[in-house]
Amino acid sequence: MTSPESTPQDGAQPRRRDARQNRERLLIEARALIAVHGVDASLEEIARRADVGVATLYRNFSTRDDLVRALHDISLAELASVRDEIAAAPTAWDGIVVYTERVAEWLVADPSLPPILKRMETVDPARGKAASFKAVLSALVTQAKRDGDLRTDVDAVDLAVLVTMVGSLGTLGGGYTGQWRRQLSIVLDGLRAVDRGRPKLPGRPLGAKEYQAAVHGLSRRATRAASRGTGAAPGAGAAPEAGA
Repeated sequence: MTSPESTPQDGAQPRRRDARQNRERLLIEARALIAVHGVDASLEEIARRADVGVATLYRNFSTRDDLVRALHDISLAELASVRDEIAAAPTAWDGIVVYTERVAEWLVADPSLPPILKRMETVDPARGKAASFKAVLSALVTQAKRDGDLRTDVDAVDLAVLVTMVGSLGTLGGGYTGQWRRQLSIVLDGLRAVDRGRPKLPGRPLGAKEYQAAVHGLSRRATRAASRGTGAAPGAGAAPEAGA
């Protein structure tokens, strides 16, 4: 006779909980390693850092690209609220500002995103295309031109490329990361119609010594990465409109 303290149902629940925790740890450690080494980061090292066996990793993600897809989908879900913020913006230009700020911040906050997005463009270009997001952005661009706020020779793909460039500062680390808002403001100024006012730039530029220190830090990281055979810092992927 089975005691109340050890029924099969009671035993199953902790196992399910353990499985969920294992999966969450794998995703956390995968994100951390991909931020440094790109999507070719060692799966064995991911499993070791998550304190599970490699077999557990493969039970959750049968291939490397399955793991990348899971990280991609989780990250993309974080942008779900941006559409609501865009809809609440008073003008189309303000909506463009919301889009560029939120996506740049999203990319900077998680340096694993650029290599993940880039990999998804290759292995599954149709996944997460966010057609409704693209439609919203295209409508914003059209209306902002009609309002006279946006340059007439700019399109939605330009916005996606530019915000990806700014967001890639997160992969550089050091003094570069904190510069994204200032650099984005410069980009937005370049997108404005010529007769529109230009607000004061936020923050301050890096000083000469700060810039040299940041560059020196990048050089040292690249040298260490090359000596380990992992290559240089991962390249940027595309923003959601263009390829996420």
